[in-house]
Amino acid sequence: MIAKGQTIDTDFTLEIVKDGSKSEVQFKDLLNRPAIISVYMRNNTGGCDKQNNSLAEHQEWFDKKGYNLIAISKDSCGSHQKYSEKMGINYVLASDPDFQFSKAADSIIEKKMYGKTFDAPSRSAFIIDTDGTVLGIIEKINTKAHAEELKELIESL
Repeated sequence: MIAKGQTIDTDFTLEIVKDGSKSEVQFKDLLNRPAIISVYMRNNTGGCDKQNNSLAEHQEWFDKKGYNLIAISKDSCGSHQKYSEKMGINYVLASDPDFQFSKAADSIIEKKMYGKTFDAPSRSAFIIDTDGTVLGIIEKINTKAHAEELKELIESL
């Protein structure tokens, strides 16, 4: 996994949903101010819903502190549109079916489910400065208290 102080490659394109609208953006363009990148597996699943609900409840705090909030999963933008409406999400939901962000952050891990082994992104969070420098990392997210752990990390920077 990329380490604090290292610079992430920001030269890739993602499809995003913001305020109900879909668009395609360069990842580096999402870094017009420091950003929190929260990686989750899938919309409408127990742990991921808790993770995003925690963020949605505190999205104004992050905005007032000067951070862009971005949640990334492999879900399509169509799924993200429905999910953002259901969950009351006003921050960016990014569709990353090819795991471009997780590859750039070197956070692809081996997982096991139903007896099968596969590689997928770790459920982690990153605070990234406008130039791509990693300011902080949460390697294993507490889905219920995700916003609180991010707030604590931000306050310690």
